[in-house]
Amino acid sequence: MKNRIHVLRAEKRWSQAELADRVRVSRNSINAIENGRFDPSLPLAFRIADAFGLTVEEVFDKTDV
Repeated sequence: MKNRIHVLRAEKRWSQAELADRVRVSRNSINAIENGRFDPSLPLAFRIADAFGLTVEEVFDKTDV
């Protein structure tokens, strides 16, 4: 699943570790999601979107399922 996490993090000037702390996962999990190696669970997708103040659809591209 494609996502905009890397771009959104850059806009906020957050490291992967900072985002990971905000959504309560490991930095490795954020890295894997950003690089398309892992699709987040629905609750995690909502936590990531909430961290950026966006909807899940604004962060994740559902057309690439």
